[in-house]
Amino acid sequence: MTSLLRTALVAVAAASGLSACATVTRGSNDAWVVNSEPPGATVTTTNGHFCPSTPCAIKMPRKSQFTAEIKKPGYKPASVSVTHKTASAGAAGVAGNVLVGGVIGLGVDMMTGASQDLVPNPVTVKLEPEE
Repeated sequence: MTSLLRTALVAVAAASGLSACATVTRGSNDAWVVNSEPPGATVTTTNGHFCPSTPCAIKMPRKSQFTAEIKKPGYKPASVSVTHKTASAGAAGVAGNVLVGGVIGLGVDMMTGASQDLVPNPVTVKLEPEE
């Protein structure tokens, strides 16, 4: 094997190993944290997740978009709309894919949502007493 061919193979292997940087370093799920004042409220989301008592953290896909309802007996229910945006750490992973030429990795990061963050996160809701 010639030196030039060996160098090319090493470069291809390195580029392949770096593809999907954000997927490898951040994963496609995130912990969405919910706090309430007072604590002890239940959380139900439109994408089927549930938390029996705040404070809590729910493992969610990073590219989720949902509404959460926070309820506690004696208090008015509250709702929060959650979406996602490209995170600074996710953007760094995407930029790494572009620089290394990992078009496949870029596609994987975008499909898995690894470059995204849930917003708002964490959420703190102050529940109002019922009248």
